[in-house]
Amino acid sequence: MSVAYIALGANLGDPAATVNAAFTALAGLPQTTLTARSALYRTAPVGIVDQPEFINAAARITTDLAPEALLDELLAIEQRFGRIRAERNGPRTLDLDILLYDELVIDTPRLTLPHPRLHLRAFVLYPLADLATDLALPGRGSLAAWLPAVANQGIIRA
Repeated sequence: MSVAYIALGANLGDPAATVNAAFTALAGLPQTTLTARSALYRTAPVGIVDQPEFINAAARITTDLAPEALLDELLAIEQRFGRIRAERNGPRTLDLDILLYDELVIDTPRLTLPHPRLHLRAFVLYPLADLATDLALPGRGSLAAWLPAVANQGIIRA
């Protein structure tokens, strides 16, 4: 089985309830086990700032799904939660991103691993640190080394 880390985020409706329900949906994926979940974090929006705050979290799973099959499953969960991709960085009912999949480095039209901006975002790094402070980010060094760089981004444990 492979180990993957998934980012979860929402800012429409009841985002905390949505993220908690998304953890349950991840646990129900075929050939997959949810092995850990982070705390929930309240964060300011990035990019389009005129929108509600986000609730963000991270999950660690083990899975026999290949990376693109996992992506397909995550997109299906987003759709079940009413996700509409109207604008980049816009408001959303649910966003699920594969951050890491084992130590794979992939760059295809559909999927880039590790997630290309994960090391620049407090709303990703802090929840990941809840799961594994000693985590290595392929091509980027340790997760812990990146935390000080994002400390000013306004993140609060919800």
